[in-house]
Amino acid sequence: MELFDFIEIKVPAKPEYVGMVRLSTSGVANRMGFTYEEIEDLKVAISEAMTNAVTHAYGKEEDGEVTVGFGVYPDRLEVMVADHGGSFNLSEVKEKIGPYEQTETIENLREGGFGLFLIDALMDKVEIKNDYGVIVLMTKYLHENEVGIDDDQISTTQ
Repeated sequence: MELFDFIEIKVPAKPEYVGMVRLSTSGVANRMGFTYEEIEDLKVAISEAMTNAVTHAYGKEEDGEVTVGFGVYPDRLEVMVADHGGSFNLSEVKEKIGPYEQTETIENLREGGFGLFLIDALMDKVEIKNDYGVIVLMTKYLHENEVGIDDDQISTTQ
């Protein structure tokens, strides 16, 4: 099995904790060497998944938790956002999780449909497990040492 670090955070399912998870995401992604734009995309995608869980997972009187897991690999970051979750058994989650299909009915994934379209647009791969609660697994690949089109043109335009 390939080498990776796993970081897990549990927060109350309350809107005021979304910002804390965004900051954690930013810290992990920055340490891995993602660009500013990629980090912003990650933060938006994870905020959407968190907001979906916070808004739809629990009843008004329920004190729920959202578990966020970061799988830090040499070439990618995998982020899991789960409501109704204990700790992640990573191999179990990966065995049972399937790709997010845009054809899935919005009702199947609660009212967070638009958020899921956005997550799908911002991440390289999105998988969803929807049996007891919802787990969204989002993958962003690290494209190291790629020179952007504009990177070497600064000197020629002056």
